[in-house]
Amino acid sequence: MPLESLPAPLAAVAGLVAEGGPFVAAIFACAVLLFALALERAWYFARVLPSEASESLARWAARPERRSWKAHQIRKAALSRLNAAMTHHLSLMRVLVPLSPLLGLIGTVSGMLEVFDAMALRGSPDARTMASGVSHAMICTLTGLAVSIAGLFPVHHFQARARRETELLADRFGF
Repeated sequence: MPLESLPAPLAAVAGLVAEGGPFVAAIFACAVLLFALALERAWYFARVLPSEASESLARWAARPERRSWKAHQIRKAALSRLNAAMTHHLSLMRVLVPLSPLLGLIGTVSGMLEVFDAMALRGSPDARTMASGVSHAMICTLTGLAVSIAGLFPVHHFQARARRETELLADRFGF
């Protein structure tokens, strides 16, 4: 990849923000946060969870007694701690996915209001002015939907992964 093409995505984002206004900037902030959290979760599952699970399993295996009510509560607490760590940022990610199109909708409505205000000031509808204003307003909707659709996969992937890993760990915590 040539070095000249590296600033192209940043220029495209800057162009969208300039065309769509402050709501597009907020949508991109949501996107950056969402995908930073997704990268953090991928790192957690790949690097941190295996060592945390091994430590918990080693503590469980070191217990001389595993059949009492107290031992069962300790097992449940260990599984609960691991599950809480696996699902740590998922609630915020689940909020950011629907927030992006809602911000896009607010941006679209505010852009359409600007178009109607411009039409009212001129006294007659000008097709070119309307088309340009509607185009600017739709950029908000497009950006919000794109971020939301792209964010659905990591959210559902990490939810399913946390469920699966919790079940697998529960099986490994034998009695």
